[in-house]
Amino acid sequence: MLTNEEKKVLIANKIRRSHETWNEAQGIIEGKFWYAAANRMYYACYYMVSALLLKNGIEAHTHGGIIGLFGLNFVKTNIVSSELGKFYSQLFELRQTGDYDDWKIVTETEVLTLAPKVELFLDTIEKIINENS
Repeated sequence: MLTNEEKKVLIANKIRRSHETWNEAQGIIEGKFWYAAANRMYYACYYMVSALLLKNGIEAHTHGGIIGLFGLNFVKTNIVSSELGKFYSQLFELRQTGDYDDWKIVTETEVLTLAPKVELFLDTIEKIINENS
């Protein structure tokens, strides 16, 4: 069991890692590496959602678990819009198929369509984390 101070440090580390990963993704997008960009965009959001769940005492041990608990506790309760919930699921699917499905081609259009929403997603989740801190 984490102490409150350890929990705060871990949350801050996850938020920092989220922002660093988004910065990585932006550089990768500039280089036109679409598979890697999809991966880093997803992970930027994943780290932020992980911080949100931790802040709220919610534990998940798999990517699917994190997505499910995020949906159940934040999207279905209208704390996060259903549009952002769907976006996060889309990113996960794109990352999954890009990383593991040899028949899937991650396209420039897919990445460039989703990329602008990453910033909104990260800002929205970080704002929720910082409320009542």
